[in-house]
Amino acid sequence: MESTTEVLQKSAEESVEKMSTEVNGMVQMFQDNLPDIMHFGMRLLIALLIFMIGKFLIKWIRRRVKKSFLKSNADTGVVTFTDSFLKFGLYLLLILLTVANLGVELSSITVIFASAGVGISLSLQESLSNLAGGVLILMLKPFVVGDYIIEDTNKCEGTVKEIQIFYTKLTTVDNKTVVIPNGALANNSLTNVTAKAERQLDLRISISYHSDLKKAKQILEQMLDKTESVIQEEERNVFVDSLGDHAVVLGVRGWVKTEEYWPTRWKLLEEIKLTFEEEGIEIPYNQMTVHLREQ
Repeated sequence: MESTTEVLQKSAEESVEKMSTEVNGMVQMFQDNLPDIMHFGMRLLIALLIFMIGKFLIKWIRRRVKKSFLKSNADTGVVTFTDSFLKFGLYLLLILLTVANLGVELSSITVIFASAGVGISLSLQESLSNLAGGVLILMLKPFVVGDYIIEDTNKCEGTVKEIQIFYTKLTTVDNKTVVIPNGALANNSLTNVTAKAERQLDLRISISYHSDLKKAKQILEQMLDKTESVIQEEERNVFVDSLGDHAVVLGVRGWVKTEEYWPTRWKLLEEIKLTFEEEGIEIPYNQMTVHLREQ
């Protein structure tokens, strides 16, 4: 019988021989396929080179187009939309060229897209709707870059900063960025707050029933006359808007420049509160007065 040492030695020799055979097989396979590997490596290197050069050319083309638009004083929304559309189209073309250089036939890609046309059209339906919405926004101009808009459905509001190919970016008063699909803006109602150069200031002020109504109206009229940002050439009104359960509601109307609307509103409300306190005119809060009658 063989000793344990001889058995282990024989097993080790068989393992080494088997490993050597496998390594030789892998080396042989590598040598047999070396031309194909080198060919693919060259294709991959050329594809990467094409992509890098194409990326540089796309940036150059976009810069040139943007400069030409700016020289012609084109609308900012048109500039950003065209740049976004150009970027999307050129990168799609670059990717197709890169893939084709790797040996993939463009006809094969066309067949794949054609066979998957229904699924792709369904998946891109929303994107195509947003693209069409962007085109409509640029054509009909319900707003332009720089306008302050309110999207009536979801009540998103802010200053328009960019009109991209699929979406529009708004910046809120507290410097947040709101992204709204163009399809939603084109298909739903919205309010363009800054479309006009002037905006009507419309305030509602409540005074108690026992306060002097004529004096309160006179104070409000004097305030409208003295406030520089209120356009004096335009109509100004102070009137009784309604008789509420707890107060007489006065209306104050005047016209201001759109960019001065909020500062004027804030200033007037503060001055009305302070002046009414000095003049003894009460601004009431909701309350209930209970009268007890003795039996």
